[in-house]
Amino acid sequence: MLRSLLRRPADPESDPRPPAPPRAGRWARFGALPPVMKLLISTQLAFNVGFYMVLPYLATHLAEDLGLAAAAVGLVLGLRTFSQQGLFVVGGALTDRFGAKPVVLVGCVLRVIGFILLGAAGTLPAVIGGALLTGFAAALFSPAVESSLAREAGERERAGEGPPRTEVFGMFAVAGQVGTVTGPLVGTALLLVDFRTACLVAAFGFVLVGLAHWRWLPWRTAERAGSPILAGWGEVLGNRRFMVFAAGYSGWLLTYNQLYLALPAELERVDRTAALGFLFVMMSVLVITLQLRVTGWSRRLGAGRAVVLGFCLMAASFLVVAVARLLPDLPGWWVLAPAVTMVLLLTFGEMFAVPVAQDLVPRLAGERRLGAHFGVLASFGGLMVLIGSTTVGALLDPAFPPALPFLVLAAVPLAGALVLGLLARRGALAAA
Repeated sequence: MLRSLLRRPADPESDPRPPAPPRAGRWARFGALPPVMKLLISTQLAFNVGFYMVLPYLATHLAEDLGLAAAAVGLVLGLRTFSQQGLFVVGGALTDRFGAKPVVLVGCVLRVIGFILLGAAGTLPAVIGGALLTGFAAALFSPAVESSLAREAGERERAGEGPPRTEVFGMFAVAGQVGTVTGPLVGTALLLVDFRTACLVAAFGFVLVGLAHWRWLPWRTAERAGSPILAGWGEVLGNRRFMVFAAGYSGWLLTYNQLYLALPAELERVDRTAALGFLFVMMSVLVITLQLRVTGWSRRLGAGRAVVLGFCLMAASFLVVAVARLLPDLPGWWVLAPAVTMVLLLTFGEMFAVPVAQDLVPRLAGERRLGAHFGVLASFGGLMVLIGSTTVGALLDPAFPPALPFLVLAAVPLAGALVLGLLARRGALAAA
């Protein structure tokens, strides 16, 4: 069936894009980017700082400070995730219809209101309102920022005036990871005062982000100004190559989310839960120090091979833990070896696959309706997380064989690698 959908004879690793400019230091090349691209990359850092200042501590605040039941806490967290990942399709379509700048600004306003409401809320309805606003804010500005960066970087790459777009998305990933590390540190310091203070500081940060975009993000005419939003979704759904790619790629977000579900379960099994913070720091340091180098390797491998390799590494990360659960535990701190290996392989898989995939989205879209395409891709991932994490959570119950959840998890990126590999063989991942 896939063969009939993807008839496009081409060399899957051919790349007619202009050669990359002579290599300077990679971060010197960031300094050479135009201001709007620096703004968009820095935005990812600021967004993650604000997010991780507050959200990792929300469950504790709801349970301990507000005295909400576990079911209510789960409801709030689930609604927040759905309002973000599930509604990316809306933010992407609005970006194509109205342009990136107004969508980013509205997203910043909603996140400011959401954080203020979360900090002030004393009842469950108010907490749900704040959670929904913070989630929907991200559903607005994330597709807008990603599609804007894709368009700006693509135009400069085609003109031979900047680094490859894949490398720009590598910088975007590094900036986000710096924010992921910095945010909890700032949040922990602010929580010495109280949760409300952390929320107010995060809200003020998004005021600054919004002002920066008001001042420096250009008012570009919307790609599809005046066209119905449903037409954008129809075009995306009619792009068969992209939809097959999105289906194969959607497992990435599920595998990444196992850092918050399956990894803690494995550490709890070996009675080493205190190592979780160390593993998160290790992952962040790897991305910050090696992402751009790995992105360079990915470009030399070619888009198809790099994405497939990344997904195979993700599958291997879970297989390692599955095998370890079938064997006697190692002595002492060596018992952490499977979890450490899982994080290492997941991180390298992400570094190989994600920037390349973000570059492939506009190419598969024909550089059209980028907001809608990025939004649909993110919502595919959100749906996979909703279904997959529920399944994995059930399989982590002691009633099931201990290796089973990790074997199921390994099957997800392995299936994605097969689909993406077939796309590459049919030429669908060659540069447009």
